[in-house]
Amino acid sequence: MTKHAFAVLGLLFCAAAAAQGPVSEARWNQVDLQAEATREVQNDTVHANLYVEMTDANPAALAAQLNRVTTEALKTAAEFKTVQARTGGNTTFPVYDRSQKLTGWRGRADIRLESKDFPAAAQLIGKLQTSLQLAQVTFAVSPELRRKTENELIVDAVAAFRNRAEVAARALGGKSYRIRRVSLNTQGAFPQPRPYMGRVAAASAVDAAPPPPLEGGTATVTVGAAGTVEVE
Repeated sequence: MTKHAFAVLGLLFCAAAAAQGPVSEARWNQVDLQAEATREVQNDTVHANLYVEMTDANPAALAAQLNRVTTEALKTAAEFKTVQARTGGNTTFPVYDRSQKLTGWRGRADIRLESKDFPAAAQLIGKLQTSLQLAQVTFAVSPELRRKTENELIVDAVAAFRNRAEVAARALGGKSYRIRRVSLNTQGAFPQPRPYMGRVAAASAVDAAPPPPLEGGTATVTVGAAGTVEVE
């Protein structure tokens, strides 16, 4: 056969292949799966909220009193280097009698504390209770510990996802599987309900109140893996 004939046959073969279109990829069974990895970690951060409430006939005098108390509280807190203190809400509202006559003004100022040093935070709370009342204490996982735990759980979540993929492949009688896609969801830290709450009367101006017991408890950190695998 001449070279010209071979060239013609080659062109015909290419044309036939183009007419048939690309070879279709083998169809595999697709399975949607999800898995997760969880771990309980110790709450390493304490948050506390203290407040002062006062009443005065003059709103300016009331504001001055609230500012004085919060300023002194922040000075006291500054002595505790491992505790972060800042002002919170500051509100003033009118007080009326039953005949809707204005009788005075009532105000509230808040101080918020945050620390990883539980003993220091407890000691500071006790000191501040000479002029403030304790509204609430809660515990949480710090962002640093949460990210570290999530990074470790990503490995466990992916391993759990692969294990489920293997189970699904065997259940379908498949010879192998491949991961088509997978997404990771870090759900953060969900603390166990361990709030310390109470309206504690202010201590005398001489002695600080006893430090409250601060037990942080634990929180649950979860990382989920969800995606699709194809089973042959």
